[in-house]
Amino acid sequence: MKRVVYPFAVTLVVVVALASVAAAQEPWQVPRTADGHPDLQGVWANNTATPMQRPAAFEGKDALTDEELALFRARAGELRENEQAGNLLGDLLIQQVLEDPNFREFDAGTGNYNSFWLVERELDHRTSLVVDPPTGRIPPITEAARERRRSLPRPTGGRADSHERRSLLDRCISYGVPNLLAGYNAYFQIVQAADHVAVYQELIHDARVIPIDGRPHLDDSVRQLHGDSRGRWEGDSLVVETTNYSARGAYRGATQNVRVVERFTRVADETIEYEVTFDDSDTWGQPWALMIPLSRSEESIFEYACHEGNYAMEGILAGARVEEAAATQR
Repeated sequence: MKRVVYPFAVTLVVVVALASVAAAQEPWQVPRTADGHPDLQGVWANNTATPMQRPAAFEGKDALTDEELALFRARAGELRENEQAGNLLGDLLIQQVLEDPNFREFDAGTGNYNSFWLVERELDHRTSLVVDPPTGRIPPITEAARERRRSLPRPTGGRADSHERRSLLDRCISYGVPNLLAGYNAYFQIVQAADHVAVYQELIHDARVIPIDGRPHLDDSVRQLHGDSRGRWEGDSLVVETTNYSARGAYRGATQNVRVVERFTRVADETIEYEVTFDDSDTWGQPWALMIPLSRSEESIFEYACHEGNYAMEGILAGARVEEAAATQR
């Protein structure tokens, strides 16, 4: 049988092949919005298992070998199959992988739901999220900070006397901004406009609408739970500076004068490098910074109706009243 060759088809195949090769050789380009700024929009996840601070077992070592990483991933997989979810949150997962003697269970008294409900964590070669100082450790607190903690008034009465005696987290009012806890509702939605950027975090639905039009911060006398955020573009990085925290909103024991600088830089289609710097000379001897790789997620942000459905608070207070009544009958 005579074979027929179609020149057009051959040409088309060659053109497509050459185009594919050319596309593969082109450097990645940052996607941009209509106003020319990098497009950061979408839902981004922080499910890293890299510890906040470098564990003592990794002292002087900023990266794992391929063999160490494979071993730790295997161990993390075993823990996921057998541990309750609470013990896999934040740094608790890597503490167990390393058999850290300082590991303490998340909720040893009442237990927790199982890991079926918990997202898988991502391990990479880094040994700490903290990138400055180079030790990978948060700087020690100052003597002024120690004195401040020692002088805090001791609460009178019990923590179950009233809902107001519980923390903002217990009451599902706020987890704080920025949220650095990985693996638990650690999803962020970013929406951009010409003069504002909105950052919405799933955990306790904390949201910020951040002006990027050059307006100054609020007067120093105005203090807010999530501080006062102002944004600007520095090259292809969105820089958000937050000041004016209230005493209840300050992070990790910092004063309300802490200054937090966040940098969002899209480095790939699927990744934003999220850098956060904390500066409070009344708490730490020097500023310190961390970097979290945020991964693009195709999932939606879900309503976090924790405060509205906080049955645990009712149970805590009701249980305390039962205990008090029982004590009077002894």
